[in-house]
Amino acid sequence: MTFSIRRADPARDAAACARIYAPYVTESWISFEVEAPDDAEMEQRIRSFGASHGWVVAVSDGAVIGYAYGSPHRTRAAYSQSCDVAIYVDRTCARRGVGRALYTELFAILAPKYHAAFAGVTMPNDPSMALHAAMGFERVGTYREVGWKMGGWRDVTWWQRIL
Repeated sequence: MTFSIRRADPARDAAACARIYAPYVTESWISFEVEAPDDAEMEQRIRSFGASHGWVVAVSDGAVIGYAYGSPHRTRAAYSQSCDVAIYVDRTCARRGVGRALYTELFAILAPKYHAAFAGVTMPNDPSMALHAAMGFERVGTYREVGWKMGGWRDVTWWQRIL
């Protein structure tokens, strides 16, 4: 599979990012959102987080096949050098190096401004755990039964990477 990574364009990429994200919301517990955002909401998220932290997309044959972004970790001033990161890849393109390439580009954007990145992984999710470990994240703890979705309590394991 051949693909490239570039910064997201809110108007051009919002619909594709919303399409990629929707099954993670509606068909799994991976995202704790319960309604998938529409194109307009996704465009606003790309504008906001893309400007403050960074948002990148993977493109293959002209189509967006995945994205990753940074966002604020917490609102208190002492957290200002930390950020959260998230990544979503079209399920048909999983396990082909897209996630690794997205994170590599995103970390290059985040590193000059942020010291540490955090990622929450709703359990179970072995592919995400493997990706985060491979990208240099360390497992730092688990919030037990922190979210209720799809008929059950879900744990979230937190990962940290010094940028």
